[in-house]
Amino acid sequence: MNSDKLALPVGTTLDRFIMRKQEDFPYATGELSQLLRDIALATKIVNREINRSGLIDIAGAYGNRNVQGEDQQKLDVIANIRFIRALRNGGEVCTIISEEDDELIQTGNNQGKYVVAIDPLDGSSNIDVNVSIGTIFSVYRRVSPTGREGTVADCLQPGTHQVAAGYVIYGSSTMLVYTTGNGVNGFTYEPSLGEFFLSHPDITTPATGTIYSVNEGSSESFSSGVTAFLQHCKKEAFSGRYIGSLVADFHRNLLKGGIYLYPATAKNPKGKLRLMYECNPLAFIVEQAGGRSSNGQRRTMEIEPQAHHERCPVFIGSKDLVLQAEAALAAETNEA
Repeated sequence: MNSDKLALPVGTTLDRFIMRKQEDFPYATGELSQLLRDIALATKIVNREINRSGLIDIAGAYGNRNVQGEDQQKLDVIANIRFIRALRNGGEVCTIISEEDDELIQTGNNQGKYVVAIDPLDGSSNIDVNVSIGTIFSVYRRVSPTGREGTVADCLQPGTHQVAAGYVIYGSSTMLVYTTGNGVNGFTYEPSLGEFFLSHPDITTPATGTIYSVNEGSSESFSSGVTAFLQHCKKEAFSGRYIGSLVADFHRNLLKGGIYLYPATAKNPKGKLRLMYECNPLAFIVEQAGGRSSNGQRRTMEIEPQAHHERCPVFIGSKDLVLQAEAALAAETNEA
């Protein structure tokens, strides 16, 4: 018997993949590689906490509201602490902006060359019912001089300036998907070894699809253009799939083809999702996979942010479907 068959390779680890790809960075000196490993470490810790949340008292509401006016879950707070701590200890990040914090978070690493925008735990209200949730992150190179604290200008850069972005989905398996502007790759966590292994190399999203994802509970306040687009989807017998965890809906559509939309509504006239923590990082990923992201009129990553908790409408997914949605909104504008 061939001895090689007794010990088949387990695959490429995330750490090894990052090191191999370091030369893809235009200013490769190792800091960004270390930053990504810091995020992966925090992900493993958060994954552990999520997996045991039903066994110890860390599920349910924390009792506070975050800056968004949303009820914080205990795991929101835990995940926020874990990611901030990992990025602070890693030393490569000078400043963090988090969906859970009102102000800029200074790490004390004033020589750090990067800033990070993060949604530590997306969809956390689904924890108690064991539905997939996620983490979304975005990395920018600071524009202010090193040697001092990061600034608002460092954090409020358009999405086109991102140097890396990714998300983690905590589901039937835990996956980390990221891009540094050279395609999209996905890694699945192997808990017995404590490692992420490359499982989805060079992800390409289909140009079109038959899935639409939207909260139709708000349909009475959708604009006529959004309503027309959704009627088109139904006429073509698309499948409506909406989990309520952005990462989970996005991940499915990225792999299978489809469109996720969270348009402006009467309750949320500027949309509900955050530009810096959710829309920009996922836009970077979907574009690198061949898809498209828009606020309905313009490319998401070209929006100039005015505040780090800024919201915007989003239409994201397969390129052809996003273009169709944009055309429906343009027709609405022309009719007006």
